[in-house]
Order: sequence, then C-alpha cells, then structure tokens
Amino acid sequence: MKQPRIESLLSARLFLAAQSAGDRLYFVSNMSGALSLYVMDDGGSVPEPLLPPHIALQNPILLDGPLYQVYSRLGQILLMLDDNGDENYQPMIIPLEGGYPEPAFGEALAAYRCHLVGHDEEMDMAYFFAESRDEPVNVTFRGNLRTGELTELYRGLYGGVASGYSADHRRAPIIEGYTPGDHVLYLWEEATGQARLLYGRPLAERAPGEEEPLTSFGAADFTASERGLLFLTSLFEDTYGLGYLDLAAPETVARVEVRGVVHSGAGEMEQLERLRDNRYALQYNIDGCTWLYEGTFDEDALEMRLNHVICGRAPLAGGVMDSFHYDQAGDRFTLSFCTATSPTQLYTVEGHDRATVRRHTRERVLGLPDGLLSAGEDASFTSHDGLRVSARLYLPSPELGYQGPRPLVYYIHGGPQGQERPDFAWFSMPLIQFLTLNGFAVFVPNARGSTGYGLSYMKHVDRDWGGQDRLDHVHAMTLLAADPRIDAGRAGVVGRSYGGYMTLTLATRHPELWSAAVDLFGPYDLLTFIDRVPPTWKPYFAIAVGDPDKDREFLIERSPRHYIDDITCPLLVIQGNNDPRVIEQESRDVVEHLRQRGKEVEYLMFPDEGHDVLKYENRVVCYGAITDFFSKYLRPSAA
Repeated sequence: MKQPRIESLLSARLFLAAQSAGDRLYFVSNMSGALSLYVMDDGGSVPEPLLPPHIALQNPILLDGPLYQVYSRLGQILLMLDDNGDENYQPMIIPLEGGYPEPAFGEALAAYRCHLVGHDEEMDMAYFFAESRDEPVNVTFRGNLRTGELTELYRGLYGGVASGYSADHRRAPIIEGYTPGDHVLYLWEEATGQARLLYGRPLAERAPGEEEPLTSFGAADFTASERGLLFLTSLFEDTYGLGYLDLAAPETVARVEVRGVVHSGAGEMEQLERLRDNRYALQYNIDGCTWLYEGTFDEDALEMRLNHVICGRAPLAGGVMDSFHYDQAGDRFTLSFCTATSPTQLYTVEGHDRATVRRHTRERVLGLPDGLLSAGEDASFTSHDGLRVSARLYLPSPELGYQGPRPLVYYIHGGPQGQERPDFAWFSMPLIQFLTLNGFAVFVPNARGSTGYGLSYMKHVDRDWGGQDRLDHVHAMTLLAADPRIDAGRAGVVGRSYGGYMTLTLATRHPELWSAAVDLFGPYDLLTFIDRVPPTWKPYFAIAVGDPDKDREFLIERSPRHYIDDITCPLLVIQGNNDPRVIEQESRDVVEHLRQRGKEVEYLMFPDEGHDVLKYENRVVCYGAITDFFSKYLRPSAA
C-alpha cells in the first residue's frame, strides 16, 4: 500500500459533548480545524456553526464540568470559554441560534478560572467552581442567568464543589476535596448563608499526620423526597458504589445495593446523575469501556434497580462514551461514542425500552480500509511486586505486510490519575494507529496510579512520582523483550503531561532501554513545576506530590532534572505556549540544558495551543513530527 498519511486519520472529525433540545442536536466538533460549537436538526441537516470562526474551544475532557449548557427556555447557551488553551475559563452567553459570546455575569468572575459544575435548565440556574487567578482561594457560586445575580456559597483554600441542589435552590450539597478520595461533605443552606458539615473531618481540623478514612464522595445530590442525599463513595467498595445519607441523621452513611448489573470484567463505578424524580443514570468503566444504565432508586429500601442498558451493548459496545445528556422533554439520551478503530459518532437512545438507537453521523477515516487499523490486544502483566497492571499492545495489521519483530513505542498516559482507553476522541489513539500503520508496535500500560481500577490502585502514586510507577514501566520492558513479535532493542518512549514527566524520568534514569524519547509538556523539575502552577493548585500538589519546603530534597531526587546529564538517546520536546499546567519555560529549560551540553534535542512549540494539541494544522505537524522522529531512530522498515 501507499505510505499512510496522518491526514487520513485526522479527516475523521470529532463529535463531542452532545446535547439535544427539541428537534435540535448540539455538539462540539473540529469541522473548521479547531473545536467549535454546532447545531443540526435531529435526523440530519448541514451543521450550523454557533460561534465566529476565530474562536476556538478547549477540549471538553480538560474541564471540570460541561463545556456548555443549552438553556432552551431562556433562549441561550452558556459556554465556558478560554483563550487558545490558557484554561482561564469564563462563563459566556450566546443565543440559541448562535452569535458572539458575551460575559454571562459582566466582569464579576473575571478574576477567576471558572468551571460549570451544575445547572438547572428549568430555573435558569448555574453553579460554578471558581479558582482565583491571584491567590490560593477557591469559591463556589450560584448564578441566576435570568437576573445576572451571583451568590457565593463556599470559599476556602481547597474549595468545595456544589454537586447538586434542592428543587428551590435554597440548599446545595458541597464536596470539599484534598487529594483523590479524601473528601468531606457539607450542606449549604440559604437560610443561614453557611455550609454546615455533614460527614468527614476537614483537613484543617486534623492533627499533623492524622489520616481519615477515604470517602471518595462524588455526584452527591438530593433524592426526590429531599430527605437525604445519594452519592458515589468508596466507603463500602474500593471500586466505588452508592451511599445514602439521611439528613436527619447525617453521622451515618448507609450502603445502597445496586441490582441488575449485566456487565462483567474489572473496573469501577464512575458516575451518577439524577434524571428526574427517582430515575438515575449510573455509569461504569469496565476494562476501559463504558457501560451506562438507567435505573430507579427506592429510598426506603436503599436499592438502585438498573432497568435499561443505554451504552455497553451493540452498537454501543467495546468503546468509550465521551459524555451523555438526558433530554427530559424528549425522554431520550444523546451521547458521543467511539472505539479504538472507529471515530466519534453521535447517537440518541430512546423508546420505552431504550431499544431505539439512532446514529446521526457517519464519520470515518479516509483511504484506509478498516482492516488496516489495530484493535489492540490485552497485554496486562504482573509487576515486580506482584501488582497486576492493565495494558494493551497494538501491533501492525497483518494486511500491512510488515515482517519480523517490530520496533517498540512505549506510550505513557497523563494524569497520573488518568487511563488509556479505546478512545478515538483522545490525542493518543490517532497517534497509536498512525504508529502501527508505520510499522511500530505500541505498548500502552495503565501503571499504578491510573484510574479505572479502584481507589487503592489510584492512590499508589500519591507522594511517589517516579517511584513504584517507574518500576512498573521498567519491569514491563523486561517482559516485552521476551515477546518474539517485538524488538525491544529498538524502543522509544513517549508521554504527555505526567506521561511526559515519566518519559523524561525513564530516559534519564534508565537510558539503556531507549533509542529515542518524546516529551509532550512534561514536568522537568518538580520544584519549578509546582512553583509555576496556578496558585489555587499549589495546595494540592504539596499534599499529593510533595511540599516544596518540607520535601525539597525528595522533590529534587524525583525530578528528571537531577539525572538529565545521563540521557543518551535523542529527545524531542513538544509544548504549547499557552499551557497553564506545565508552562512553556519548563520545557524550554530541558531543551536549553541539553543544548548547552551538546546533546541531541529537538523542540517543537505551538504558539496557539495550551495543555493539548487541538487545532488541525498543529495536529498534522505534531503527529508527523513524532512518527518521523521515531522512524529516524528506531528504523521500522521490514526486517
């Protein structure tokens, strides 16, 4: 076959964050080359842009809440807008038919980085988690879109998320979190203007070194009767379950039994959303794939009965649901779904028995038959200390005709509380597929610290960046060397964000393993990295990674900078100029240090990107640069 082009894979446009309202489907897509907001008729029509072409939206996955919300009764759309990836989100308003965004609350939130964490379309209300851009303070606001009124609900160093609200919006459960799993639950009441503690011990009240049972509170909201709160928790199961708190006796959390699960496999419960009355949507991540159920909650029996599978069975099987939206008026679900080999598509699921599944898009890659893409295979392994690590191995399709053991690209996801999944919407999957098309084997581990496998597994990486997680990767390389299909002597490592940190760590501390390395916006010096993040993020990193004052020597020892002179393989560094998480200077420090020492290093910086590479032209350049770099040093031609 002809040499594959990355443009063939990227021709499959993204369809994300779908919502339905009446006979219209709203969604986010990169049809113009950058992410923007569109609408089309239910049943099909030419998509209509709702924003001017120069305005680019952020990847919805990076936001702590929806990127937008349709308010049909108000005739408006609430949109969380940043500036080319700087993540300084502001709530903006456009008409339903589209237009130029205007601030939803004037300049009242201009000093904050805002996230939409709750909404009520019937009452035209919205809830925001707002991070100060000047000091380590987080504030929760309730906003009335009809009147423009903002009400402050909660303020603190760590902040609290309003995860639900009462029917009259006079009460709201507030979840304050410190590190993953370490949460306490409050109830804000308009009558007092205060949030009273319901369950857990706030961090400020703990003695030094004192540990509290991890609760992992999430998605807390009132039940239909408003006698209590229903929520996600790890109090009863490490892979999460449902808990109930009676507001008349909040000192006890009761276990809620879930009946009617039909899936099997390893994974975790990941989302709960009240639809209306006592009907709920309950979502699972099972072996990296999405299962979404519709169920009914019996408050007296403390039982959730799952009645229908919305996602998880064909045609919505073996892949990842980007998000879902429940349309009360139409009594239907709208969602975006993809797999490792199929791009994102828009679907609606409706009917009394939820058996009517309609597909509204026909996205595909161009010029590449389905048989040329790699579905991957399970490559989970037992690590050096007996811990099971989930992983997948993507090999070139036999139809491509490559002969002999394939050179290896070792791909590390970000987070570290993240997970690599069969998800064509995310940055990694087009890259993985393009690498296999070019003759590489791609190994993708979910090392300790990853999400998707329970709380204990995720907590392994707390205050241990570059420790046991690093050894998982080193051990995996010894196992891969025994696979006759792989040439581990021609191996490269690549990762994004935390994965970029781990790439630098492995390339500097284990140089004998690698012939090439690619770092995408990875922390290089943990001290400068923590110092450079936004002020509201510093308290979290001091707990989860290390305190720059108290743990200075530890952070130095775990920084790739401490070992940088030991790197022997060529390095490609990729960075977005507007990145607020790993700022451009962090990557430039790596490049300048290596250049001063005469090491092989290339630098690719995108002036109009943040903590991602989203614009079409930039993606073409980025994927091409990575593949060309590995081709140069790993030589994937037929053996």
